[in-house]
Amino acid sequence: MTDPIEKSGRPNWLGSLATLLSGVAPGRWLGLMLLALHAAVVLDAEAAVMRAFLLAHYGLFLLWQPLVRSEARIEPRLALPVFAMAALLVLLDSSWVMALWLAILAGLVGAAATSQNERGQRLAYLLALTYLLGLLLAWVLPHSLSDSSLPDFLQAGVRYGLPLLPLLILFLPTTRQQGASSTLDFIYGLMLSLLIMVMALGVFAVVAVSKVSYAWALVQTLLGMAGLLLVLSWLWNPRAGFAGLGQVTSRYLLSVGLPFEGWAQRLATLAERERDPESFVRDALADLHELTWIRGGRWQAARGEGQFGEPAAHSLSHAFHGLSLTWQSTRPLTPALALHVRLLSQLLGYFYAAKVREQTLREQAYSQAIHDTGARLTHDVKNILQSLKTLLAAADTSTPEDSERLMALMKRQLPQLAARLSQTVDKLKQPAEMDVAHVPAQVWWATLQTRYEHDSVQFFADTLDDTPLPQDLFDSVVDNLLTNALRKRQSEPNVAVEVRLTLHPLACLKVTDSGAAAPEHVARNLFMSPVASDFGLGVGLYQAARQAARSGYRLELPENQPGRVTFRLQATDSRRQDTRGS
Repeated sequence: MTDPIEKSGRPNWLGSLATLLSGVAPGRWLGLMLLALHAAVVLDAEAAVMRAFLLAHYGLFLLWQPLVRSEARIEPRLALPVFAMAALLVLLDSSWVMALWLAILAGLVGAAATSQNERGQRLAYLLALTYLLGLLLAWVLPHSLSDSSLPDFLQAGVRYGLPLLPLLILFLPTTRQQGASSTLDFIYGLMLSLLIMVMALGVFAVVAVSKVSYAWALVQTLLGMAGLLLVLSWLWNPRAGFAGLGQVTSRYLLSVGLPFEGWAQRLATLAERERDPESFVRDALADLHELTWIRGGRWQAARGEGQFGEPAAHSLSHAFHGLSLTWQSTRPLTPALALHVRLLSQLLGYFYAAKVREQTLREQAYSQAIHDTGARLTHDVKNILQSLKTLLAAADTSTPEDSERLMALMKRQLPQLAARLSQTVDKLKQPAEMDVAHVPAQVWWATLQTRYEHDSVQFFADTLDDTPLPQDLFDSVVDNLLTNALRKRQSEPNVAVEVRLTLHPLACLKVTDSGAAAPEHVARNLFMSPVASDFGLGVGLYQAARQAARSGYRLELPENQPGRVTFRLQATDSRRQDTRGS
């Protein structure tokens, strides 16, 4: 193991020292800082020694401070106030400057105490806060008021007993917390510092006006502040029928400079009216002309960008859900207005993301409609092609003696096939009108028997009448079912196929074959999703089931066993009510 050596040959002791110091817990620096402060303020020493202790105290404060991370690089413009405060504290020998510094330290310690989760660390900060208040009230303020009436035992207690608190802090268990500055409660620290300053000024005012002793002035000031805090706490949440200062303050912070509820309502109305995401963002930002503290800005999204208002010197940027917003103002925004800008950006981002999802769903629905229509028409064309193949097979196997019968078959089948093909083509132009076309049950049944009279299909029907049936649905379903049943004859020549139609009490069409049952995984998902199969089952029946559901019917497989496979197309109760109403 070698020591760290620089290129020049000198040991890198500065880097080693920085690494060593960065590993020390903040509680240790806090205790050492308070001990150096005690030596500089309380001990009777020469001016040079006192300034040396103050300088050491301020250096230890910089190592402890929770405002800036120890790993961060301080910019020159931020380093200037640091050196100015050090010069003011070290060079200016004034009790009031020390009182102000103790009030600031007490605020920082109190703010840091609220962010501690471990009991030992919280106790260390409470001991430090107690020490600072004791030093301020029992030593600095009396000397600043030139009050020498304090008893000797109190001065001895401050001189030799108060340092026990920083020493106790040094021996408390503590760990190094990363990122403490991000959890520092600045509001709590500021309020604590202001209360301490008000108390110090109150004691000075009572002593100057009433000419009483410091102890009695301190008691009067503390009693007055206690009464004031009691009244303020009651007014903050009075529970007497009105809101109180707490809700009034929260309402002010959430509505300062912006009628938030009115703008949010207009934004929701615009979201209902405008469908395009980019147009929605452009119109929403154009509606912010009432905000005098926002001069303009720009926005950027995946499919567009734009500007609104006028450019200004100061800007603030936010990005939510794919929408980047840059707000520009003449002056730097206050924390409350910056919070409003963030809320506006987040709300616009949520609405923009919702509009993008809505547009995506519309595009997907359009593509799905095209897919469904194409799939239905594909199966209709396949069924017509199968009928043509049947006619061609009959023509190939016919003899001269069958010429008359073949001619009669052609005269009956070809016009029907032409009509079905024309109907399929018309679906591309007017799919909605074709879906609602109805045909009398007698006419549809006779046409079906003629179409499959040479396929050895048995037809059974109860008493038929002029009950209207959705022609497109029944043609599509029965063609798919019969085509699938007749295909089984390629591997099972003796498969029997029968079709049964009943109209009362509900229209019901059954197609049954004596072939092999459909596999379990196919039967389970047959009408729920496209299913691959050796015979092509699944896709056509899936589309037919969806078409049946849109028309008020239900397509199902009530029987699925070897030797008896039955498909059923049946009207639902709502369909029967619609028929009665019509």
